[in-house]
Amino acid sequence: MKLPIEFLNKMNRLLGDKEYGEFIDSFNKPRFYGLRVNTLKINLDDFQRITPFKLRPIPWVKDGFYFSEKDFPGRHPYYHAGLYYIQEPSAMYPGSVADARPGERILDLCAAPGGKSVQLAAGLNGKGLLVANDISSDRVKALVKNIELCGVKNAVVTNETPDNLARRFGAFFDKVIVDAPCSGEGMFRKDEAAARSWNNFKSDKCTAMQRDILDNVDKLLRPGGSLIYSTCTFAPEEDEMMISEFLDKHNDYEICPIPKSGGIADGRPDFADGNQGLRNTSRLWPHLLEGEGHFTAMLKKTENADNDKSYSLKFNQIKNDALDEFHRFASANLNCDIEGRFELKGNNLYCIPYETPSLDGLRVAKFGWYLGEFNRGKFEPSHSMVISLKKEDIKNVVNLSSDSKEVLSYLKGETLMQDCDTTGLTCISVDGYTLGWAKFTGGVFKNLYPKGWRRMS
Repeated sequence: MKLPIEFLNKMNRLLGDKEYGEFIDSFNKPRFYGLRVNTLKINLDDFQRITPFKLRPIPWVKDGFYFSEKDFPGRHPYYHAGLYYIQEPSAMYPGSVADARPGERILDLCAAPGGKSVQLAAGLNGKGLLVANDISSDRVKALVKNIELCGVKNAVVTNETPDNLARRFGAFFDKVIVDAPCSGEGMFRKDEAAARSWNNFKSDKCTAMQRDILDNVDKLLRPGGSLIYSTCTFAPEEDEMMISEFLDKHNDYEICPIPKSGGIADGRPDFADGNQGLRNTSRLWPHLLEGEGHFTAMLKKTENADNDKSYSLKFNQIKNDALDEFHRFASANLNCDIEGRFELKGNNLYCIPYETPSLDGLRVAKFGWYLGEFNRGKFEPSHSMVISLKKEDIKNVVNLSSDSKEVLSYLKGETLMQDCDTTGLTCISVDGYTLGWAKFTGGVFKNLYPKGWRRMS
């Protein structure tokens, strides 16, 4: 692999000859592949019982596993059922450090494509609020899709700048996760294009963005809350030095110790100003563990920090006739009650977490759990609804085997021919896990799997 000379010289100065040699050797070794089990849809024991892949645990995350490059889990029906998320193993570490708990209010500030967001959502387990934001309108589309694929009900997705979020929310969040835009040096082995484009995204171009983001995070985090900062770069300017600079400007924060296992190393005070507290940060080096390069720090804001804690809750009353139509649909098709705060955006119906403040003035890509739309007064359920429910929650279900031709036909959007007792709207499941909708009439299932999600082969 060809790496930029300036980068190599810098790493040699930082690491010294012996460790530098080990570091460079790691770029000639194969990369590692990982998936994280989505515990919103399946528990670890059940997944390990049904998985067709040979897996090894990833040491720093309880629900993460290495898989073989030859397995292609992205092509398996379980992927389309949202049973796991495919993610580089080191990238799972910041979400594990965040340790989301039910009931918390969490902001994932630089969230696309969504790996950390769905990891945080699994920790919340449907309780509390996740706001997943990305400034890129193109990247936010993938973020919405991955949140829906994993069956997340309590997430709002925004497409905003950090300062606009700070003006709207104030010091609202218990935890803010910043996977900061960076020079990407830790991804060189995974993506050679990152090495080729390094001169366009060097540290001096990224640090200004990181400073601005962190200054706004301070306005978004409640007293006593936690900031989790991560990058996928080795550059001290974006890692230890950025944390040290933030602490100099914000003396109401302290660095917290975080779990380290599987070869994760301490942060390097000698890369910054010698602050020994930086040892509590973490570095994931590719020559010391089975993963790519990452840096992670967790900072706690003192309880008596002086922030504006005000925010406003604004509920839009849904029209009774629309809500009555939805309840008629639910009574006819579901075995469960859908509870929450219902809001109508145009013809689209959402169930929004109670903790959500007013979103007026923000660019919102997803207001919560998207349930469906009203078409000429009739409610039509969304794919987001069915993929977020359990098989037992739905009255009409046809279960397909993961190794059947029928499940592949369904994922391609093809019509299914089945002998069954059901009629009308039906959930298609794979090995007992919801996959999508179909409508049964005249011995034929009309395929309702979303066109943009269908497999081509």
